Amino acid sequence: MQVEQIYKLTNDIGKQVLGQEGLINEDLSNVVDFGEAVINNNAIDNYVKSLIDHIGKIVFVDRPYSGSAPSVLMDGWEYGSILEKVTMDAYPEAEENDTWNLQSGQSYDPNVFTAPTVSAKFFNKLTTFEIPMSFAEKQVKSSFSDASQLNAFFSMIQTAIGNSMTIRLDGLVMATICNMIGATIQDHLTEEGAVITDGGNMRAVNLLALYNSKFNKSLTKAAAITDPEFIRWSAFYMNLYAGRLGKLSTMFNIGSKERFTSNDRLHIVLLDEFKQAADIYLQSDVWHNELTKLPDAETVPYWQGSGTDYGFASTSAINIKHGSKTTAIDGILGVMFDRDALGVCNKDNRVTSNYNPKGEFYNNWYKFDCGYFNDTNENFVVFYIQ
Repeated sequence: MQVEQIYKLTNDIGKQVLGQEGLINEDLSNVVDFGEAVINNNAIDNYVKSLIDHIGKIVFVDRPYSGSAPSVLMDGWEYGSILEKVTMDAYPEAEENDTWNLQSGQSYDPNVFTAPTVSAKFFNKLTTFEIPMSFAEKQVKSSFSDASQLNAFFSMIQTAIGNSMTIRLDGLVMATICNMIGATIQDHLTEEGAVITDGGNMRAVNLLALYNSKFNKSLTKAAAITDPEFIRWSAFYMNLYAGRLGKLSTMFNIGSKERFTSNDRLHIVLLDEFKQAADIYLQSDVWHNELTKLPDAETVPYWQGSGTDYGFASTSAINIKHGSKTTAIDGILGVMFDRDALGVCNKDNRVTSNYNPKGEFYNNWYKFDCGYFNDTNENFVVFYIQ
């Protein structure tokens, strides 16, 4: 199994999440797994370097279609490393029903074999980092009055370690979402690499361009976020999409696969600044809020980081590198995606310890392993303004 050391990335993520630095270009090539059709030669253990990794879990995408139109943390497993995702690649085609077209002397062969079109993706990347911390009890006892104060001191250190872990996990979860945003935007770039400023395609939707075109307006990106008419239009369009994704279609995923996302599998995440603008500049002026509100969603204060000023240009932006491609864009208002489009799985956090008898102190290593994946064959839509 390919295991990447990402402590440097998590340190950088921590700085931009805490507002100590502006957005950096994050290379997520070895963090988020897009999956493979065939397991490669890296699928061996990391101990004796000769044992083939076993599949730890198989996910069968078996979802009955009813005809009607979120946290991303998944479960873990103790043995094996690979997440195998098995999918019907295409729905069976209809054929002529011979029952109502019988001809005298004609043979009707009942033994024709019709194979299902099935594919598998394998996700076999794991990210890891650790936080070291030393504990010396005897040396620090002289600073406190009793055991209660000493315990409170060490409790404070443990809390700080837990908070550090939380900052990094939150950042990596958002990196998983940002990476999928980057892939979706990359699918809608010009050959020169510039972001297309028209209405976008069915997966990368430029709400501002669509609004200006439909109503013959010249609203700017800076003014759009607080414009009631634009926000009302955006709420209308996003609610349309929530219904559209529930219908079987090939238009809402990069792989052009036949997919649908039922309401219970739909994740909607909106930028908090956009959601708050809708509540204040729009909802407060209307009698029937339910008719103009945005779809129910989780909110985030920023996608990748707050920058040093918490300005819209920073909170609505991503600067993502995956492989040789870089996506740097701001104005992202929200995303809608299928439960199977991305996820965080096989999380394992643990502590190992060692006592040093010469120095009389303990060394603890707080270790964190986790897998992150994107599947471009599943529905994922980005809403942005340019």
